[in-house]
Amino acid sequence: MAESKNEEFLDDIATAEAEEYAEDMAEISGEAAEVDALRAERDEYKDKFMRALADAENVRKRGERARREAEQYGGSKLARDMLPVYDNMKRALEAMTDEQRAVSGALIEGIELTMRALLDVFGKHGIQVLSPQVGDRFDPQMHEAMFEAPVPGTRAGDIIQVSAEGFMLHDRLLRPAQVGVSSMPAG
Repeated sequence: MAESKNEEFLDDIATAEAEEYAEDMAEISGEAAEVDALRAERDEYKDKFMRALADAENVRKRGERARREAEQYGGSKLARDMLPVYDNMKRALEAMTDEQRAVSGALIEGIELTMRALLDVFGKHGIQVLSPQVGDRFDPQMHEAMFEAPVPGTRAGDIIQVSAEGFMLHDRLLRPAQVGVSSMPAG
């Protein structure tokens, strides 16, 4: 009987050890699962952080591009409003006769100086005059056809008259040159 108590005791120890081992293993696998869950959470946060960092960089680049465009093209409305002033001054100078120039030389010189100053300001702000010539080819990207007419000695698409000069603001068209275009049929 001592042996059966001994065996029961050994069985109890073996059972206790097995239970303790099972608990330890459950605890270890629970900790491993927790570590795996923490790693997954860390990876998720890292991914979100990297996306947020990329978004912030994209916003910075867009803001920089918008700032540059505002700096270059922000005055386009004012520039467009100044174009009729240029047109009127140019028409006034072209309409002057030699007799008027002789009588009002100082006045005309003042208008010419004002015109040069306006062109200097345009140049300083990136505004260039587009001055097509009669005989040039019509370019719909730079010119606006005000009318078409068949003119002998020209080809279809040739500029036959310049009504108003056009303007570029840096690399953008501010106002197309207004022109008349030949519609002479090929023949």
